Amino acid sequence: MSGRPDSDLPPDTQTVEDLREDLAEAGDKDLRDDGLLGEQARRARWAAVGTGVVLALAGTAAALLRASGTAPALVPVAYACGAAVCALAAVLGARGRTRRALWAAVAGVMIMALGDQFD
Repeated sequence: MSGRPDSDLPPDTQTVEDLREDLAEAGDKDLRDDGLLGEQARRARWAAVGTGVVLALAGTAAALLRASGTAPALVPVAYACGAAVCALAAVLGARGRTRRALWAAVAGVMIMALGDQFD
């Protein structure tokens, strides 16, 4: 081939240093160095907290609905335990332990699903 290759790398093969130089050239102070990582960490914390709270509320509501019905006693207990684990996930997310919060949310949903199997 007679064409010359491009001097710029595709975006998925740029190094971190290249990205920092590009951001510095752009002049946006909020996106330089650790600002971008801090924003992503903040979003991850809020996502973990929000997910944990929503799942805890859903598990609590399901436990209350199942307790008032004819379901066996193990079903609302499983929903309540799953809701407690999801609330723990929200607390972990608020403290910045997003990876542990993710696993706690998954475990809470699995406990609630197990309770649904007893019905």
